Amino acid sequence: MNAATLTCAQTLVALDIDGTLVDDGRIPSGTVEALDLARAAGHEIVPASGRSLVGLLPVATRLGLTDGWAVGSNGALTVRLDRSAPSGYDVVEGRTFDPGPVIRHATGLVPEVRAAVEEVGWGWRTSEPFEPGDLNGQQKLVTMDDLTAQPVTRLVLIAPGIRRYTDALHSVGATVTAMGPDWLDIAARGVNKAAALDGIRQHLRIPAERTVAVGDGVNDLTMLAWAGRSVAMGHAPAIVRSAADETTGTIDQAGVLPVLASLVPAIDGSLSPLAGQITVGERTAPGPAVLRVWHGTGTDLSRCEVWTLQTGHWVRHAPIPSGVGTTMRAIETAALEAGLPFPRGDEGRRRAQWRSVIGDGPAGFELPLTIS
Repeated sequence: MNAATLTCAQTLVALDIDGTLVDDGRIPSGTVEALDLARAAGHEIVPASGRSLVGLLPVATRLGLTDGWAVGSNGALTVRLDRSAPSGYDVVEGRTFDPGPVIRHATGLVPEVRAAVEEVGWGWRTSEPFEPGDLNGQQKLVTMDDLTAQPVTRLVLIAPGIRRYTDALHSVGATVTAMGPDWLDIAARGVNKAAALDGIRQHLRIPAERTVAVGDGVNDLTMLAWAGRSVAMGHAPAIVRSAADETTGTIDQAGVLPVLASLVPAIDGSLSPLAGQITVGERTAPGPAVLRVWHGTGTDLSRCEVWTLQTGHWVRHAPIPSGVGTTMRAIETAALEAGLPFPRGDEGRRRAQWRSVIGDGPAGFELPLTIS
């Protein structure tokens, strides 16, 4: 797929987290801004991680991804991020399996194996303590019988050299991914990032060819094979780089940034983040565009979006992330900075002529965007 063709219509952009968006907890400079611009262009940004949910959510928040879709636990979990939800998310689908046969087979092969099963949104139940940082969330020490008492989304097995038993454990009826020589990640048969992402793609009715994936690990191989355009990070193992259509820079080089930049039209780099996102939203809208805003409990805006006219109906095109928490006056200023002369009054201070939006929010207003 030609990257230049991806700037005008919605694309599902699946992004691994560790080694792609985050480096040992550090987010490379410019990453959040690039994600905001891609979202303002109408693209669906979906973090797709091996992290369990309790580890994925804080990073998604730091990346500004508090609304939309996410895939966790290597595809075992599909969630809808929602700032208004009590937990910040809703689980759309959890793909579970019986860990008993795998654990019993593993202990027969490697008696000293340590096992942990995921408790979604909380942490892990473990047969023995794991090192701090090995698992996201809290840990609860239980017996092996307790580990196998109910279906789970994810199982982790750790033992020296356990990778050599990948095929043997796969034959029990599970998806087994070696994350290192001593670590196996296990999910239900057929579960992987690609399968979860394709469910989201079909729900959003995005064509298969309008998908992009960026990753750096062996657990990203199915995702890279699934995507219409696949990109490996420059530091990825050879097997991952050879599986991708192209290779970008390393995480130290913020290699994801040029990929995200290829999905949005070029804009004046001197624009403020808000003006830049409004510019991108207006340019990528497939029809006449308006800015719509909604207030929260105070004067600040809780939502700011570009809407566009399609077949006689106004439909949501894209969010304007930097508009949240600002004011209608700030939106006017940014629109003027972007060179979008909206309708204004004829007298006095010539304030913008905002129109009321009926329904779809407690207090909605819209501002038409016109090209001079």
